[in-house]
Amino acid sequence: MSTVRVLAAPDKFRGTASAGEVAQAVAAAAGAVSASCDLAPMADGGEGTLDALGGPNRSSAVTGPLGEPVIAPWRLSRGVAVIEMALASGLAVAGGASRNDPVNATTAGTGELIAEAVEGGARRVLVAVGGSATTDGGLGALEALPSAARMSGVEMIVACDVRTAFLDAAAVYGPQKGASPAQVELLARRLRRLAQIYERDFAVDVTNMAGAGAAGGLAGGLAARGAGLVDGFEVVADETGLGERILDADVVVTGEGRYDATSLQGKVVGGVAGLAAESGARALAVVGGSDPAAPRPDGLEILDLTALFGSERAHADPCGCVREAVAEALGR
Repeated sequence: MSTVRVLAAPDKFRGTASAGEVAQAVAAAAGAVSASCDLAPMADGGEGTLDALGGPNRSSAVTGPLGEPVIAPWRLSRGVAVIEMALASGLAVAGGASRNDPVNATTAGTGELIAEAVEGGARRVLVAVGGSATTDGGLGALEALPSAARMSGVEMIVACDVRTAFLDAAAVYGPQKGASPAQVELLARRLRRLAQIYERDFAVDVTNMAGAGAAGGLAGGLAARGAGLVDGFEVVADETGLGERILDADVVVTGEGRYDATSLQGKVVGGVAGLAAESGARALAVVGGSDPAAPRPDGLEILDLTALFGSERAHADPCGCVREAVAEALGR
């Protein structure tokens, strides 16, 4: 009997386990039932994208989201730079929503990383934009970018983890970043004004671009300077050869912290499930918890850790729960 081939392609469980840790737990489950396992920790353009694309090999001191200096890791290899804006301008760097200054939080540090990458010889710069503290429409980053002449010939790609419109960024995500209703309205007015400025100065209308509101409009700001906006999962999948690796798998295991209606909208679980369905592989999604009202594609088996082990253990020991749940599922 041939060995069952498992592909572990989870997203992070935000706040409890990284995608790499969850993938290792899946590998341990595969080993427990004598299956092989290919590890492919994934991301959707948000936190964890840098690790999914090889991890950092450089770090730089840049302006943090609240103006203080921070050390931000990033990657430059063979002319390709990978920058995770959350590590320079992220909400976690700001200390969370309670410590954030949602009106003045800046993306300057992300722009400084892009500038350093270009000066370092990058010809392609991939910017992952999830997890931001900011709603500055990317203005801070744009002010830190090199001149248009210096950027000539450099391909800039923005990996978006949401499809939010530029003008909706404040209303949709401002409260999560600590903004009061009055501050949300202030930020919305500023985004409307910035959209006008970007169209005037760069002849780019960011209001009609899907995903331009990602990272509080950073995606739209970079698009005004010529960046292409792409689905974050798709770019990570392409860079890691996920489609080809799924063709070699009998069982594909993905996962995330919580499965809900957004899981099928450009997120890792939906993307992996779609590729698995195309290849004919069995697909498992191990999740910390789930919304019972969320749609569930045919053929996708949901392993809800909270339902299986209780919320306390699922939160305290997610990787242990993943290992047990996946081993049991593979043994069926």
